[in-house]
Amino acid sequence: MVMSPELDRTTVLRDEAGAARHIGRICFKTGPPTLTGVELEWTVHDAGDPTRPVDRERLCRALGRHSPVTIDPTSPADGLRHGGAVTVEPGGQVEISAAPQPSVAALILATEAEIAQLTDLLEAAGLVLGRCGIDPWRAPRPVVETPRYQAMRRVFDRHGPAGRLMMDSTAGLQVCLDAGEPPRQAERWAAAHAVGPPLLAAFATARRHAGRRTGWASARMAAWLAIDPARTRPAWSPDRPDGDPVAAWTGYALAAPLLCVRNDGPDWTPPPGVTFADWLAGALPRPPTTDDLEYHLSTLFPPVRPRGYLELRYLDAQPGRDWTLPLVVLAALFADPATTADALAVAAPVADRWTVAARHGLADRRLATTASALFDLALAALPRLDLPPGKQTETSREIRRRRAAAERSHR
Repeated sequence: MVMSPELDRTTVLRDEAGAARHIGRICFKTGPPTLTGVELEWTVHDAGDPTRPVDRERLCRALGRHSPVTIDPTSPADGLRHGGAVTVEPGGQVEISAAPQPSVAALILATEAEIAQLTDLLEAAGLVLGRCGIDPWRAPRPVVETPRYQAMRRVFDRHGPAGRLMMDSTAGLQVCLDAGEPPRQAERWAAAHAVGPPLLAAFATARRHAGRRTGWASARMAAWLAIDPARTRPAWSPDRPDGDPVAAWTGYALAAPLLCVRNDGPDWTPPPGVTFADWLAGALPRPPTTDDLEYHLSTLFPPVRPRGYLELRYLDAQPGRDWTLPLVVLAALFADPATTADALAVAAPVADRWTVAARHGLADRRLATTASALFDLALAALPRLDLPPGKQTETSREIRRRRAAAERSHR
């Protein structure tokens, strides 16, 4: 999370009002929406045998100087050729966090180049990127061990196996959009949530896990939904459609239980049930700082997370180059205020159907109808993205194909 230079990260927080002010400063940066970003995550597999485990040492050799320090403390952790950062998730999934760009076309070009670079690094080590939102061949297996991940596993284990499944076997596609100017911020916040269930359904890729059909269109999202809802449920509700985003997120963050409490030792596991509000009230031996609050915010995993921008976290990883399609659809839906307002109006009636979307995908009639309407809105707004003519034609054709599939799916 990016901090303004004038903010002191070690300031002690004494009460909820101080925490709320800090959250408002860092989580919702206001201004004209100009940048778009993307984070792509993949499971990683042996090219000859996708069921074979891939260990940390093999990933280190493949990534070389781009290895994050979580798997190689001596690595320079160099970025990719366009500034994208490489991270490795708990189960060995590899992620690229692309640098945000002022146009979708520039973002696609830069990210495609970085994916090609990453693919070449992995291929030289006999590894390939996965194509689904959940590992279709292997059961969960930890690869990266850090105090953060160890604490996460202990806390998630209190609620069942879903946490380990999420940490070690899933892969997502995250689209990052500017929060927008104050008059439109609440609408963009609401729309980012509302379009989630139909787009989750439309782009679900996680039906098989560990060699078996799961019974879910997105077993990845099913895992997220089964983890502690205090940190994974949406922070926006269609029951309160016009709520203040800052107030909603502040209440959510302070009420969420701690996932990690950092210290100099190897065990960061927090006492059960202690929320950040409890910490402010004196539940732990020392008071929290602004840095502790920011770290706590990084352990919250709702479908839409404000990080100065809006991080839309509900899409499954897509096969091959298909990641560009949901990116373009979302960018088009947020390209201008009128389209965003229309998208919110279209999607609001199904905005609470997260579990239905994860279970049934576009087999649910209401979600399929809504996805089709959202694709129409995206098609109409597509020229505003200034894509190259060939890319615009290709994308328009693919959106029409997806719209037709949505219409067929529930007949």
